[in-house]
Amino acid sequence: MATKNKGTQKYKYYKVEGDSLERIKKVCPKCGPGVFMAEHLNRYSCGKCGYTEWKKNK
Repeated sequence: MATKNKGTQKYKYYKVEGDSLERIKKVCPKCGPGVFMAEHLNRYSCGKCGYTEWKKNK
């Protein structure tokens, strides 16, 4: 029995304020706009290229 991917709900990554569009999630600096980074407990990571940024400890 094969499972289907639900896909990504990309509309949740943007916020509309007036006439402007704001990205909520962090964008990968290597891949450029349109590729968002996943947020983990201690890091941000790109699923496309594997780039990782570690979060600062408080």
